[in-house]
Amino acid sequence: MATSFSSPAPTKPVLQFRANCSKPLVFLPDSCWRAITPERSPSPSARLIASCSRSDKLGLGAGVNLSGGPVVKRSLQKRLVIRSATIEEIEAEKSAIESDVKSKMEKTIETLRTSFNSIRTGRANVAMLDKIEVEYYGSPVSLKSIAQISTPDGSSLLLQPYDKSSLKAIEKAIVNSDLGVTPNNDGDVIRLSLPPLTSDRRKELTKVVAKQSEEGKVSLRNIRRDALKSYDKLEKEKKLSEDNVKDLSSDLQKLIDIYMKKVEELCKQKEKELMKV
Repeated sequence: MATSFSSPAPTKPVLQFRANCSKPLVFLPDSCWRAITPERSPSPSARLIASCSRSDKLGLGAGVNLSGGPVVKRSLQKRLVIRSATIEEIEAEKSAIESDVKSKMEKTIETLRTSFNSIRTGRANVAMLDKIEVEYYGSPVSLKSIAQISTPDGSSLLLQPYDKSSLKAIEKAIVNSDLGVTPNNDGDVIRLSLPPLTSDRRKELTKVVAKQSEEGKVSLRNIRRDALKSYDKLEKEKKLSEDNVKDLSSDLQKLIDIYMKKVEELCKQKEKELMKV
């Protein structure tokens, strides 16, 4: 009786590799492979995944796990990346704050100087009219923008408007101001004769100067306060250390001391002008 031999079923080639792990290699059945890639039929080659066994779960690489069967779960891991500010960025912010502080303090001094110039002294000065605004065609405009102003002598001012129809409006603005002078309108120009300052008037103006000086100092303190808040914010954001903030605060105090001194110098200078006979 002839004996027939059936050749064994061809075996599938096995691709073996080992991950960076000391755990044994684990074979992935075809059923599991279909669960992972259902759109493609299993390849003829064997499926092999090297993994470290953790408990009863089979690790399948980044984000893939098998547990108790062909169920595949994919987990997305989100990473929160916090980027620290560079030295250049920190220096840029510090420089911006310092520049803003100096700019605002300079504007405060300039505003104070303009206010002092508008306070009349014993001698005529065109700057006395800097703060006067005139209602011109329904809008407030500076007197200097609609009239030419000159000083014929030390005790009078001459105003020649570019538009004669604005004479009445200019006259009204001067009367309503705190100059304490009566304008003389002849239909073409306006003349302002400045009477000598009385002792009582000088004292009143001295008080005005002192009040404006204090307002200037308050403005400087507010600028310093805002800058300190900016430094504190940088410290909270971990961009500046506590020692950095202390050093910057010290430099800021030195800067404000300089501008406070400028206010006092302007005040003394104006008071001196008021006291001249």
